[in-house]
Amino acid sequence: MTSVRCLSGVMALCVGLSAGAAWADNDPAANPFVGRWHWNRAQSTLAAGEPIPDDMTAEISDADGLHLKWSLAVLPPPASPAIESFNAPANGDFYPVSSDTTAAFRLTRSSLRATFKSPNGETDAMTCTVAADQKTMRCRGVLSDEAGNSASYVDVYDRM
Repeated sequence: MTSVRCLSGVMALCVGLSAGAAWADNDPAANPFVGRWHWNRAQSTLAAGEPIPDDMTAEISDADGLHLKWSLAVLPPPASPAIESFNAPANGDFYPVSSDTTAAFRLTRSSLRATFKSPNGETDAMTCTVAADQKTMRCRGVLSDEAGNSASYVDVYDRM
């Protein structure tokens, strides 16, 4: 489950992007997801056995309801930072988000649901919400491996 989790844990920030556009009328100033987010290690709960990144930050530049655009920097121990940029449709269909992972995003007025899939059958299904003060985003998810074993986690992000 580690390969999907590493990407999807990082991608949780991306998941939130499409939800903001649904009620922000395409105004970046009003979109609660646009900006810089920092992973809060102390408030997050990883699934058992998952590696703990040293740090994660995301720069969300666009969430217009049709596409999501963001950059992500991850510092996993002991490797050097991995910086990736993404541009994905936000229409609920599965699309590639890396060379070996696809993702689909769905939103309601109060939450965003995302599912990530790897070619070997691992999945990560999560729901993200933004706090009323728009300073914190919480993503609750369940990882499942190809045999159907599952593990829950919570990722918390603070606005920078």
